[in-house]
Amino acid sequence: MHTLLDRFEVAAARPGGRVVFVQGEEHVPVSWAELHDDARRMAAELQEGLGISSGAHVALLGATSRELVTAIQAVILAGATVVVLPLPMRMASVEEFVEQTRRRLRRADTDLLVADGLILDSVDVGEVGIPLVRLEDLAERSSRRTPDEWDRPRLSPDDLAVLQFTSGSTSDPKGVMLPHRTITANLDAIAVAAELDIEGDVLVSWLPLYHDMGLIGLLCVPMTTGCDLVLGAPQDFMARPIRWMEWISRYGGTATAGPNFAWAVTTRSLRRSERLDLSRLRVALSGAEPVDPATVREFVRVAGEHGMRPEAVFPAFGMAEVAIAGTFPEPLTGLRTDTVDRKVLETEGLAVPTGPGPQTKELARLGRPVPGLEIRICDPETGRERSEREVGELEIRGTSVTPGYYGDPEATARAFRGEWLRTGDLGYLVDGELVICGRMKDVIIVGGRNVFPEDIERAAARVEGVRAGNVIAFGVEDSKGRERIVVVAETKEQEVGDIPARVVREVLAGTGETVREVVLLAPGSLPKTSSGKLQRDLTKRRYLSGELESFSRQNLSAVRSS
Repeated sequence: MHTLLDRFEVAAARPGGRVVFVQGEEHVPVSWAELHDDARRMAAELQEGLGISSGAHVALLGATSRELVTAIQAVILAGATVVVLPLPMRMASVEEFVEQTRRRLRRADTDLLVADGLILDSVDVGEVGIPLVRLEDLAERSSRRTPDEWDRPRLSPDDLAVLQFTSGSTSDPKGVMLPHRTITANLDAIAVAAELDIEGDVLVSWLPLYHDMGLIGLLCVPMTTGCDLVLGAPQDFMARPIRWMEWISRYGGTATAGPNFAWAVTTRSLRRSERLDLSRLRVALSGAEPVDPATVREFVRVAGEHGMRPEAVFPAFGMAEVAIAGTFPEPLTGLRTDTVDRKVLETEGLAVPTGPGPQTKELARLGRPVPGLEIRICDPETGRERSEREVGELEIRGTSVTPGYYGDPEATARAFRGEWLRTGDLGYLVDGELVICGRMKDVIIVGGRNVFPEDIERAAARVEGVRAGNVIAFGVEDSKGRERIVVVAETKEQEVGDIPARVVREVLAGTGETVREVVLLAPGSLPKTSSGKLQRDLTKRRYLSGELESFSRQNLSAVRSS
């Protein structure tokens, strides 16, 4: 069974499996069999009513809903490729969202756009030059058909199933090609590495379905196996983060996932929550952005008061270019870290183990490659494979690695060294396990040392008045060609007072680095990708061009501390 279509049919035939759609306070259970019938009806409408055939590219733009999930499966059943488009993260970025949407539609050679009417009514995507149908209209027209009207296509494992655009956190988004064989290989690897129990596991997710972790990891796993899923929407989580834990408690959730910032905001909500039951949770995956051990430990402490086992936390590595899962730890081994000498790491690129102390750095161990994948650490320039504890670029090869970027042979060529995918991540190996230090493009070189911006950002976020998860650090050259550190952070405070000075002191105490400039912005000002990742490169460009300062004056005057 090397196509998603085959697996959807198997999941639908399994008795008892269901998805619970949660929208606000409404909980609607739907069996996978019922959803599959709805998807067959919609696939028939796509085929006969809209002329979609095998090989077509269908873009989906909508909020998480039963109709959107049905459409995702229906596009596959029609033999077409799913192009799930991101929604705008912040209203301040609507113009950028519209332009990015148009570019993605063109790059994907889209044959049909299916869009949520509420989005079309609030955001004008303009003339895109391709057929467009409202999602609710498609669902209504599909309801008048029968499942048997669907014409089952003949799919090959090499056919393109999903075109997943990268987040664009470090570069312009690229369309990652994910054939059926690539996705099914990664789904199998997830099932083995996470010890999936189809009969007993209950997955819980609020992650956006246009992001690989939400689409492949949390939706496709249950939709292709028939295990239970509780599916909420990102906006419901963001409005009230405790809902995530409430869903886990109510439905006996056993597995879930989220980025580091989500665990941080959820911890704050859990402190104020009445008693919940998190005792069945066995996989609490932290991924999609750097894992902060301090954030994980605090979540473990607070969630432990609600019955969660400390061993359930699950720091992992993944990326769109391998469908989603790259390295997993063994389930129920909890947070395991590597503490190294910070100076040696920054100056010599060696991870020398040491005990806790002020000149050390603690990094999460992210497990071993999932079945079907291999990893290695190489010199970014020469490609020479490096030894254990030598920092270099992470490279991956195996069954679930993308064949490349759609319509971009140059980007594809740059991304591969032979059959090895170059990830752009800096890391090292310890006993075969992966440790990530940061992104190659983001490293700040100060006095010959490689300073990782995540360290600066975490220290700055500890300052009262700075919004955690909304801090960006980068380096800029001064008049003498030396790199200096700039911190841009959001704050809710109207009177900024000595916040910049306290940021400088906290970063110096926590990392030994000197921040030369602090810019404070109002909430919602920092640019983020569609999946919520902070965009360092775009922030730096805006800073250098002066756009950042002029934008910030509309909200809160920029404050500098030298």
